[in-house]
Amino acid sequence: MSSIVIEHNPSEEKLKELGVARWPTWEKEISKFPIDFEGTETAYVLEGEIIVTPKGEEPVRIVPGDLVVFPDGLSTDWEVVKPLRKHYSYD
Repeated sequence: MSSIVIEHNPSEEKLKELGVARWPTWEKEISKFPIDFEGTETAYVLEGEIIVTPKGEEPVRIVPGDLVVFPDGLSTDWEVVKPLRKHYSYD
């Protein structure tokens, strides 16, 4: 089981409650790179597609409409398959 938590198509109510529309936006072109999370990141994918592979785990496909939690201390490899645009917040 992945350490990444994904909620597919959360309700508008939940997105409003979290304040997603006020979170900063991050964009990335098609590419491959590692990310080590220092802090827990919650992200809401607006556009694109990414394959995230946590060290020692199976790859996870993340697409628009996914609300994703990347836990503190997680080491990952990212493959941006389609140009990415996401809102994000750190706890």
